[in-house]
Amino acid sequence: MKRNHGCVFTAGSLLLLAALLVSRPVDAREKSLAEQLVGTWTLVLVDNVLPDGTRVQLYGAEPQGLLMFDGQGRYSLHILRAGRARFASSDKNQGTPEENQATVRGTNSHFGRYSVNERERTLTFHIDHASFPNWEGTEQRRTFTLTDDALKYVVPAPTTGGAGTLGEVKWRRAK
Repeated sequence: MKRNHGCVFTAGSLLLLAALLVSRPVDAREKSLAEQLVGTWTLVLVDNVLPDGTRVQLYGAEPQGLLMFDGQGRYSLHILRAGRARFASSDKNQGTPEENQATVRGTNSHFGRYSVNERERTLTFHIDHASFPNWEGTEQRRTFTLTDDALKYVVPAPTTGGAGTLGEVKWRRAK
């Protein structure tokens, strides 16, 4: 008789365990790469890597930036050189050619929609508008890695550096 109660207890425990596993909430499943990107990221590094391996820090040693992905496929990206000089005039329309050139070279912004190819581990920016007008209306595809709170992607044809140059951009999830 004791033996029978043990079997019933074991069978009941297994049924309860199976029910809990099957009814696991959807949130407990592993998130897709696209879902893991959602949120706000701060810039860590943005370098051009020349064909000979030399690194060029386009926005200085401590670039500033913010990248935001929402859950509906929209993004906004901003990169700035730290310590940019202020314009002599408080009116940006009165900037000197040198001030305007430094501003253009010290910033990179674009926004639009994004998509992720999970299998190929690529992120594509579908750019609506950009501070570099040549990118407007284009698609910029990036191979990427995502580990814990770090995002890294490669820019195959950066806006500076010439043939064979790659851009490397690293972000950290904002806390």
